[in-house]
Amino acid sequence: MVWQPSNTVEQDRLQKATELEAQGVVLYPPRAQRTHTCAQAITLMTAHEEHGGTPEDTPTVTVCGRIRRANIKGKVSFMHIEDESGRIQLFLRVNDMDEAVYNRIKEKLIDMDDFVQATGALMRTQTGEISIRVAEIVLLAKSLSPLPVIKQEVQDDGTTVEHGEFTDKEMRYRQRYADLAVHKEVREVFIKRATVVKSVRNFLDDEGFLEVETPILQPIYGGAAARPFTTHHNELKQDIYLRISFELYLKRLLVGGFDAVYEIGRDFRNEGVSFKHNPEFTQIEFYKAYADYHDVMDITERMVAYTAQHVNGTPIATYKGEAIDLTPKWKRITMREAIRQFTEIDYMDYPTAPELEAQIRKFDAKGVKPNQTWGKLVEHLFSEYVEKRLIQPTFIMDYPRDISPFAKRIAGDDLHVERFEFYIAGMEMGNAFTELNDPRDQEARFLEMAELYDKEADEETPLDEDYLRAMRYGMPPNGGFGMGIDRLTMLLTDQHSIRDVLMYPHLKDEK
Repeated sequence: MVWQPSNTVEQDRLQKATELEAQGVVLYPPRAQRTHTCAQAITLMTAHEEHGGTPEDTPTVTVCGRIRRANIKGKVSFMHIEDESGRIQLFLRVNDMDEAVYNRIKEKLIDMDDFVQATGALMRTQTGEISIRVAEIVLLAKSLSPLPVIKQEVQDDGTTVEHGEFTDKEMRYRQRYADLAVHKEVREVFIKRATVVKSVRNFLDDEGFLEVETPILQPIYGGAAARPFTTHHNELKQDIYLRISFELYLKRLLVGGFDAVYEIGRDFRNEGVSFKHNPEFTQIEFYKAYADYHDVMDITERMVAYTAQHVNGTPIATYKGEAIDLTPKWKRITMREAIRQFTEIDYMDYPTAPELEAQIRKFDAKGVKPNQTWGKLVEHLFSEYVEKRLIQPTFIMDYPRDISPFAKRIAGDDLHVERFEFYIAGMEMGNAFTELNDPRDQEARFLEMAELYDKEADEETPLDEDYLRAMRYGMPPNGGFGMGIDRLTMLLTDQHSIRDVLMYPHLKDEK
């Protein structure tokens, strides 16, 4: 299908493109010759003046960027162009450049949103703005469709309200390229996201962890309770799965002799979407030999505080107007005690699933699914009545065994395991265990999970014989950890939907 203009603006721009080509202008040349970014050019001029330079001997630069503002007059015109570093003004005068080129600008054959390359000496205008006195300007890319127009209105309370043709959230997600082009604050979110990843990586490297890569396509999925995406390898005639976790492959490396490993990468879960869920997401998982879940708590709170400091310059995060102090030490409380605080139910008084379900239904008849395991009922109590209240960083410890297939039992307690999740701003941010390293116990857990598996819940934990074989060679005691990079980014950038921290969130078909 050949593209056709959909409105008069696009028709006008296509006509201009045709006219420029008729004049011999290359609309999309193969390369540019940039010497400075916009910010570097401004810094260069400032340094020139601070060192006693005169207006007559200012440096010459070549900058490139998108035209974001234009004031076209008779023999003198002004433009602002923008690159990733910022904006700079172009001062264009017919006497300083080729007249035919200037006339193209005067006749507005060069449009807003076009990419251009400008060469000239740095200067200050009469208003004091650092600019470039353009001697040569070259078109780098013609914009055939205009970027959306955004108008901002400052309210009495200081907040800003946006109006215009690009305020629909879903359209912005679908056209993230345009969203980034017109919203500087959106670009800043993703710059911070990159700093989150870099900071987590730097922290773990400094702690002596080794970064590794494990398979994305796996013959058996595992390490979490989630429905996988399934695909097929034609040559091998084999169904394979996109990974839902890195866990079992990373722990195999502890058997192989590495003491501390981590991976930052994508996981894929064929589940529902919400403000904190996307079918593919970025996760950090690490495993450390000779550590338990208390050691992992220490690492976790230091890593998150370190990341916040490097992203925002402070360990204090602001989320939905709430100041959240990420400085260690964080609150640590058992799941049993947390539920008891907020519901006045001590679930240990109801040691079977029917007893606990009956107690929950006394005040929550609609919210309990039938035929849940005891551990699932405990989890229901927590998620419904406790999770949203955990605003400041909190470690919730000691989870039911039947919802934690890879965690080590608490000594003398057959119902609970050494597991924690940590919560900030009412969101679960990460999950960790003192990892199970007895292959006999692990096999029994796999078999037990298979018996309890509810197909409608999509939370099968398939038995992985190769993982058990690895464990039988001997796995050191270890602590493991997993955290969503996306949710941490939400927290540190005060974004309230995971879609706002994903470059390309998954959406329904546009039609």
